[in-house]
Amino acid sequence: MTNPDVRASIQRLVLLLAAALLVAFTLTGCPNDRPGSAEPPKTAAPEAAPAAVPATPPTPDTPRAATPPLAPETAQSGEPGALAPGTPAAVEPAPAPKNKGCKVRYEAGEDPEYARRCGWPLKLPPPLPGAILPQIRIVAYYGNPLSKRMGVLGEYPKDEMLRRLKVEVARWEKADPSLPVQPALHLIAVVAQGAPGKAGKYRMVMPDKIINEVYDWAKEAHCLMFIDIQTGQENIRTLLPRFEWLLKNPDVHLAMDPEFNLIKSGKKPGTKIGTYDAADVNYASGFLADLVKKYQLPPKVFIVHRFTRNMVTNARCIALRPEVQIVMNMDGWGAPWLKRDSYKDYIVKEPVQYTGFKLFYHNDTKKGDPLLTPQDLLRLNPKPIYIQYQ
Repeated sequence: MTNPDVRASIQRLVLLLAAALLVAFTLTGCPNDRPGSAEPPKTAAPEAAPAAVPATPPTPDTPRAATPPLAPETAQSGEPGALAPGTPAAVEPAPAPKNKGCKVRYEAGEDPEYARRCGWPLKLPPPLPGAILPQIRIVAYYGNPLSKRMGVLGEYPKDEMLRRLKVEVARWEKADPSLPVQPALHLIAVVAQGAPGKAGKYRMVMPDKIINEVYDWAKEAHCLMFIDIQTGQENIRTLLPRFEWLLKNPDVHLAMDPEFNLIKSGKKPGTKIGTYDAADVNYASGFLADLVKKYQLPPKVFIVHRFTRNMVTNARCIALRPEVQIVMNMDGWGAPWLKRDSYKDYIVKEPVQYTGFKLFYHNDTKKGDPLLTPQDLLRLNPKPIYIQYQ
């Protein structure tokens, strides 16, 4: 028989063991009995509204200006790092995207900050009544009807050429509906020559008959007309006044090509790239301004071609006149990257007034490179307002 005192001691021990087991069960029970859970749950902060996520998240080929892609949607709280109610303790908040805040990468000539540092957009007075720029973009076909190799203007019969120009105009209107597009014919009215000719000036002035023929085409197709002057070894001051009879018309404008002004070097055209100084540009723009006043014309558009720095020296000294709208036209041919580099270095970097861009159907693509599209050129900063096709 068991001693009553011993039996009482055993009962007390059993009760103590039962109480200890109950306490242990309470401490180790739900909700923290999930596999891998080692700590009691943290106290969640008040739940906040989920972050907004676009219906179609950006993809890696999103256009350059797109914002970085967002992380997958996760529950968020009012405090950084706090878990939403019901979120398992072992699940950590999703890490921030690695590319958050990354700098947008631009092709040469596209960076708006670089353009701003160079002085764009320029602070210009309001244009005079009847001015074309900047309210209208000009799209021009360049060349000479006597040559199929000098540009698209002479490469095709008149009707086919005008049809092709109309197609390009429509492409630009679709690419940038914010600006109406004005077609133009850009005639090389004075052509640089490899031989001195009768005048010994290494240039050929087109007969009035040819010039009037192209002018008739322009009027028929409601185009502007530009006359382009390649001086060879003749001074622009003696050559330009010959064209007053044509430039006095309100729809005829001017272009000058420094590449073929070889007076300073004395070289033959085609053997060396020529040059004009700001003083030459200022003479030509002054001549145009006088015509505007003399014949009471709307402002003239004046194109200056450029694809090297030395083609236009002292560009910062080019004078601006309310009667003339100057376009510095990026004229070089080559691969897209090279053309963008030239636009950046010789047009964007040295602001004058307006900008242009020349495209070569054959030379730009002869090594298998694509021809730049309107969408490509509209990414440039500033956007070119004069587009020329050769």
